[in-house]
Amino acid sequence: MSTDALAVWRTVRRKVDWAATADERGPLRPAADGLSAWIDAEGRQRSPLRAQRLAAAVELMREDAEQRRPLTPEVLLSWQQRVLAAEELGFRTTDAFAKGGRERYGYVPSLWGDFADCLLESADTRLPPAARAARAYLDVAFFHPFPDGNGRSAMLAACYVLELAGIRLDLVAPLTVTRYADDPAGAADLAELITVLIRAARRRAAVRRSQQAEL
Repeated sequence: MSTDALAVWRTVRRKVDWAATADERGPLRPAADGLSAWIDAEGRQRSPLRAQRLAAAVELMREDAEQRRPLTPEVLLSWQQRVLAAEELGFRTTDAFAKGGRERYGYVPSLWGDFADCLLESADTRLPPAARAARAYLDVAFFHPFPDGNGRSAMLAACYVLELAGIRLDLVAPLTVTRYADDPAGAADLAELITVLIRAARRRAAVRRSQQAEL
């Protein structure tokens, strides 16, 4: 049987120096909405219906952020039901596979309790928001809770962590690059990428405010 990528990830996530990520904090509300641009791209590249469902999930995600709900598997599930338009959707109960079957994510009875514990770590404000968002993204990717749409779920989780920290990005598409469970440097790079996106969004927002002030 192939290596359990989830077990590999759970070892790797403990080795990454998440605290070394630059500590970029909110508030940040740029003029452009990166998730809206991502949804528009999904509509052009895949289908308008797919984009509509994703937009509904983003709306619910932001409503949950306004209510400061903790990030839990059940919250993710409520978003994913909108992403897939599947009200009866549940968590997987067997091993899952991705990357053309090359990566396997094992199943054990304690899986969803373990997943909940990992997601709750995203609320640890001692770590920079970018690090917590990156780790949540990868947790969703490698726990692989749903039969479909786990990449979209990972994006929503990362953006939710940032939203709770008062940060909204004006560009999120770079986050969709394929990630691997056995790559601690890649995990740290994802946190750094989110930091870069936060800084770039902040610069662009400042430029826009300056331009508006000159009008």
